[in-house]
Amino acid sequence: MKTLAGTNGLHSYWATSKSHRYSLLFALPLLLLYELLEAISPIRSQGGVIRNGADVILTGLFSWLLGPRGPLVFMAMVIGVSLFLIWRDTSSGPLRLATFAKMAAESLAWAAVFGFVVGAVTMKVLSMSAAGPGDTQVAKLTLSLGAGLYEELLFRVVLVALLARGFGVLFGRTLGGVIATVLGALIFSAFHYMGSLGETFQVQSFVFRAIAGLAFSALYLTRGFGITAWTHALYDIFVLL
Repeated sequence: MKTLAGTNGLHSYWATSKSHRYSLLFALPLLLLYELLEAISPIRSQGGVIRNGADVILTGLFSWLLGPRGPLVFMAMVIGVSLFLIWRDTSSGPLRLATFAKMAAESLAWAAVFGFVVGAVTMKVLSMSAAGPGDTQVAKLTLSLGAGLYEELLFRVVLVALLARGFGVLFGRTLGGVIATVLGALIFSAFHYMGSLGETFQVQSFVFRAIAGLAFSALYLTRGFGITAWTHALYDIFVLL
């Protein structure tokens, strides 16, 4: 009976933690911390900003479409859609703080696993990169939090989902999902070398980031957005700090 109860409890947590209500509420502190650290960053006082690249892409798209109001519209849309999904999700019952605590512990555990598997070698590769003017501890922490939030939003929630839908029509759902996951991981890795602030391309770092992209995609598909976002943020903190 104890074993059965424990199994049922694990199954309940597994399903509940993936629900929109828990997943999105769990990711909310990432957004708040990211914006807070960006606001108080020393770079800010010098007239600059510290923004994650995926954040720049998403807000830049809205700026291109809507002008100066674009970033505000984007943020309002993200918050609005999140609140709607949280409100609509009634299947997970009343909120339980214990579930959030378990999600935090699970994210930390996954980040440690990912860190030991790919983080150690990646850290050695990154240590050879030239430090920029914004590479302070606050800047690294800000970018780590932004990576967990916006890179997962862009590359997993948007990109992999769109690729899976397109390839699913051509090759079937299973094969289409596999192709989308692999291609999404390659694009995710290549993203870090794009633009004027991108890193110098290195085969080693590209491969390790692609592997990390596969791991994050698998985690997103099985554990949802919230846990994946926090795992990614904690993983980056482990590597960069």
